[in-house]
Amino acid sequence: MPPSPGLPYFIGCPSWSESAWRGSLYPADAGSGEFLELYCRVFNAVEGNTTFYARPSPAVVERWAQAFPRHFRFTAKFPREISHGGDLSQQLAAAETFAALLAPLGSRVAPFWLQLPASFGPQRLNELQSFIEGWQRPLAIEVRHPAFFARGEEERQLNRLLLAHGVERICLDSRPLFSCVSTDPAVLHAQSKKPRVPPRPTAFSQAPQVRFIGGPDLAANDHYLGQWLDKVAGWIEQGRTPYVFLHTPDNHLAAAQARRFHEQLMQRLPGLAALPQIDLAVQQLDLL
Repeated sequence: MPPSPGLPYFIGCPSWSESAWRGSLYPADAGSGEFLELYCRVFNAVEGNTTFYARPSPAVVERWAQAFPRHFRFTAKFPREISHGGDLSQQLAAAETFAALLAPLGSRVAPFWLQLPASFGPQRLNELQSFIEGWQRPLAIEVRHPAFFARGEEERQLNRLLLAHGVERICLDSRPLFSCVSTDPAVLHAQSKKPRVPPRPTAFSQAPQVRFIGGPDLAANDHYLGQWLDKVAGWIEQGRTPYVFLHTPDNHLAAAQARRFHEQLMQRLPGLAALPQIDLAVQQLDLL
């Protein structure tokens, strides 16, 4: 199924619930309860970060199911008690319970994201293999252990495992975040939390996954963004369907960064449709 009419890839942000987007992405008078519906008018995917920290209630999942368009994608992260909860090979039952909770979303949950801690190293690849072999849905994995970025045999073992099973390796590019020198508390906080690992632009499946962590100056991010524009355009021309998620330190500018990426991608792919625009005019009640 194509991402949406005119879009050969999925693009989005870490969430839809950013009040700072009022007046830029959302109308200035938009209520927080309107954010999801408005977000889905513009973007066709969102990172499912919220599920890493807390499982949604069935009622919340049902609201999402009503709001997400058929073509939308929610890359649900496994809860941290699954990804960070000890022997991964013992977590399949919990993972299935999580998938059952999200079942009302149907194919809009794709792929599931497994974000592994930095302590998950090569000695635990057997656990990862057991999990992958027992999981029967689209899956993408983010690793953070330094050995998986050393270009040695341990990284090759990981890549061979993922490639053999069609599991995507999520590419995190935090270079623009760490390239900026700033005293801004939001930047310092992001630099203290985000992993500082080299990017690995892999395509082990039809759906490469990219997380771009930009700094607060969107123009300064363009140096790194340009490399991804070339890569994503190439994947699309190969017939793949990339997922691209754009971050900024406090995500106040994440939607603007995503729009900037798409506008520049349009220059590389003639005929690529523009992202929809929302009328930002404040809606006045007609009292007459």
